[in-house]
Amino acid sequence: MNNGYVGTILRVNLKEGKITKEPLNMKNADEYVGARGLGTKYYCDECDPTCDPLGPGNNLIMMTGPLTGTMATSSGRYNAVAKAPLTGTIGAANSGGHFGPELKYAGYDGIIFEDVSDKPVYLFIDDEKVELRDASALWGKDVYETTDALNEECGESFRIACISPAGENGCLFATIMNDKQRAAGRGGIGAVMGSKKLKAVVVKGTGSVKVARNEAFFNECASARKTLADHPVTGAGLSAYGTMILVNIVNGVGGLPVNNLRDGAVFPQADDISGETLTAKHLLRNRGCFGCSIGCGRITEIKDGPFKSRGEGPEYEAGWSFGSDCGVSDLGAACKANFLCNQYGIDPITMGATVACAMELFEMGALPEEDIGFPLRFGDAEAMVRATEMTCKGEGFGKIMGLGSYRMAEKYGHPELSMSVKKQEMPAYDGRAIQGIGLNYATSNRGGCHVRGYMISPEVLGIPVSMDPLVTEGKPQLLKVFQDLTALCDSTGICLFTTFGIGLPEIAGMYREAVGSDESDEEILLKGERIWNLEKRFNIAAGVEKDTLPPRLLRENLKTGPATGKVNELQVMLKEYYAERGWDEEGIPTPEKLEQLSIE
Repeated sequence: MNNGYVGTILRVNLKEGKITKEPLNMKNADEYVGARGLGTKYYCDECDPTCDPLGPGNNLIMMTGPLTGTMATSSGRYNAVAKAPLTGTIGAANSGGHFGPELKYAGYDGIIFEDVSDKPVYLFIDDEKVELRDASALWGKDVYETTDALNEECGESFRIACISPAGENGCLFATIMNDKQRAAGRGGIGAVMGSKKLKAVVVKGTGSVKVARNEAFFNECASARKTLADHPVTGAGLSAYGTMILVNIVNGVGGLPVNNLRDGAVFPQADDISGETLTAKHLLRNRGCFGCSIGCGRITEIKDGPFKSRGEGPEYEAGWSFGSDCGVSDLGAACKANFLCNQYGIDPITMGATVACAMELFEMGALPEEDIGFPLRFGDAEAMVRATEMTCKGEGFGKIMGLGSYRMAEKYGHPELSMSVKKQEMPAYDGRAIQGIGLNYATSNRGGCHVRGYMISPEVLGIPVSMDPLVTEGKPQLLKVFQDLTALCDSTGICLFTTFGIGLPEIAGMYREAVGSDESDEEILLKGERIWNLEKRFNIAAGVEKDTLPPRLLRENLKTGPATGKVNELQVMLKEYYAERGWDEEGIPTPEKLEQLSIE
């Protein structure tokens, strides 16, 4: 094909061991783009929204986008789509690295895994040769061990996506890890893979991805890359300090959550866990994904002390969750905990936030020390790392923590202390200090999430416009646009971080020339709105709870910083948001809206 797609979907029935190749549904590809959107469309057409996320009826779909593997900037992304075990929502976990492009080079836009295998298996793909192989000897191995063993068995040139014992044993926030360090990270999609006894996908391809209009596509890509290179965030900031540069920035506006969001949003030791400190003391080199023009990844090393280790990261979210959220100012401990998450394939946002929730439960006397095995207090770096390792390995109290903070807090009588939305832990921005991000958490289709509509851009960074983080005016309207644009970006197969420097004109331009479309920017953005509404419709059918925030954000005034005294004014914004989306007052897409978007 000559339009950004390679034209074939692999369908793997794990129960029967049957592998078929089928033509890509081009009507769906046109309407839902690829990756997140197209994977969700395939899923919604084939699966019951009420299915058990860890049961045979929950398909697992790995899907690339039309820009994945092309010369488009940062085009190394794919999405893993399934019903998420942690939340019950439609889950689409986005990952970079090189796995997605390699899948397309082998000749496949995506893979649909059905049912459950009787024994551990891995899928082997070498261009047209596709087969299921026994993975019994790999079961129980961590991400690094699995990747090394498969590279030795199949060849160093193969790209590998796999799970660890966390996914095998049903940790509800287990990830799928590819290229050792890149994660399809949130919602527990790794547990879905484990429930299917699918240990890994191994792929090598010798093909290429062709686009519709070569010269025009080249010009669009070159222009986007230049814009990113010239932008202060994507051209210098992220490259120099990684996403951890946000620690001091967010702390400065009083939005860095401390001690499970209990003790304000200003962390006095923020600089100790900042990107500047990480770069000065621990950075070995940058690391980028396929086609990356930013290079925000960090290879870091803690050279001495109790947390001596080496690995990738931490990113801002892990630095916060294992830092200020646990009251820990030891950057070495945060790095060590993050390295464990990579090695064992678990989501560091949920992991750190669950430790923080356990710390609050312990300090208030609701969680007995004998249940944990040791004291677990805010600020105790050693205990934080120990709790993380127990969860990674599924040992002792780690099995309870592996259910996520909501189920753990509910077990001990205080579900309100889980800082989660739809049972998924919120990221590193306090929605009381930054009002729009609170609205985004509440309305996110996959639970507490910042990368479904990154309102930190306008509210903190002033991109593309500057908005006061403490006000509500204008936030519902801009959030709707951000959410739709993010759905489009995720579905094309390029990295969301590019949107710090480029926007709809550049994304639509690259997409248009790749697929050979003559649609306007606005018509292309409408695809993002269609994806968002399809996800919302699934969640309603699945019985996902309504859009809200933890009681703490709605009732407890912030104690420190520029936003002292504030709560999140969700109800003020939510009514406007639903109206902006054309939904009814309960947040349900109307028949007229679904018809307008051609959602059947």
